[in-house]
Amino acid sequence: MATQTVPDELSKRDELLRHAAEIARKYALGIVERRVAPSEKDLENLKEFHEPFPNAPSGPMQILKRLNDVGSPATVATTGGRYFGFVNGGTLPASLAANWLAGAWDQNAALRVMSPVAAELEELVLRWVCEALGLPQNCEGGLVTCATTANFTALAAARYALLARAGWNVVDDGMFGAPPIDVVVGDEAHASILKALSLAGFGKKRLTRVEADGQGRMRADRLPQLSERTILCIQAGNVNSGAFDPAAEICARAHEQGAWVHVDGAFGLWAAVSPKYRHLTEGFEKADSWATDAHKWPNVNYDSGIVVVKDGTALRSAMTMTAAYLEGGARRDPMHYTPESSRRARGVELWAALKSMGREGLCSLIERTCAYAQRFAEGFRKVGFEVLNDVVINQVLVSFGSAEATQKVIRAVQEDGTCWCGGTVWQGKSAMRVSVSSWATTEADVELSLEAILRIARESGA
Repeated sequence: MATQTVPDELSKRDELLRHAAEIARKYALGIVERRVAPSEKDLENLKEFHEPFPNAPSGPMQILKRLNDVGSPATVATTGGRYFGFVNGGTLPASLAANWLAGAWDQNAALRVMSPVAAELEELVLRWVCEALGLPQNCEGGLVTCATTANFTALAAARYALLARAGWNVVDDGMFGAPPIDVVVGDEAHASILKALSLAGFGKKRLTRVEADGQGRMRADRLPQLSERTILCIQAGNVNSGAFDPAAEICARAHEQGAWVHVDGAFGLWAAVSPKYRHLTEGFEKADSWATDAHKWPNVNYDSGIVVVKDGTALRSAMTMTAAYLEGGARRDPMHYTPESSRRARGVELWAALKSMGREGLCSLIERTCAYAQRFAEGFRKVGFEVLNDVVINQVLVSFGSAEATQKVIRAVQEDGTCWCGGTVWQGKSAMRVSVSSWATTEADVELSLEAILRIARESGA
């Protein structure tokens, strides 16, 4: 029987939700006109949130007003077209709208019985992701928070599989006294894979590092001796240069020795969708597990990480937990494929994003952002600034001279507010990192941002 709600309370809730939707709508539409980074005044105003834990309740409308008045100006305009930092995608309209609906649903995606729609969409989008990325269709996987968690999940599956071959059940017996596992990474491995390896019990000092070339690609000719108890981590899309490890050669050599190959492909794996850039991802489908993000190039809301594993039994064995009250049904239950149990229904926004774009739209997004990266590189080179990487996809590294000069330009660009670019150190040299990842970026955004960066560089004496 439906519960009775006081009409006045229904009216108040309706008014609150309508007001929240209008505020969110204005924020989303106004992002194109505001500065990318908050001003110093906006940041200073954040102190208004600080107070002792209140004794009395506050009205929802009052809370919403405080969030919008103080919080909205202090956000970074990552959903706009002139944010080029940290490989952050924007939020596709369909994904944002689906996020609002999913928030109203407030589904727990742990078990199918808790949310049939969440379980169904998650199963579907994982198949779509495998189709889009050219991965084997018999893979299994899950939706997690980010590529770091996806890396950890895949590595836990790898750990289980390799130790099981040696007659050791890591779920029951843990790592104490277990047969040793060798872990091999490239010199340019991302920090997230190192963190994931640490979480999985493989200490950073125990890793074998393989020399990388000038673009950050692992050198296949420098691989150490591998074995059936080796996990080899390769990279699809270096976060600085955008470069791809030579996966075909590495996977062939690794599998000859029975090693497990894991791919950290946080954003680069999506290049497989484009006929123009697909060659960069050749051979990565031969790996054993993959980690990627949908909140990067596919422009799904945060948070949306994806893990895919060829050996579904290893993944389920590493992730499953049992309790009498958590018994599921005969069909796939999401909680048995990820570290989380209770979690939000991430598949809703991912389904909406992929459905809205289709293969053609996703391909267009990838190729368009890569073209914009080329335009940035062209603009920098034209006036004499050094581009440090081969711009193979959407990443550009530019130096404005000395480390001090480059860092000065980066700070000034961020303070200016026209666009936002971050800094990095690439093979010992300071650089500005330009990452073009958003569906919202236009040619006008690129030209306006390039003009601002070059103007600031001139004014800074670079």
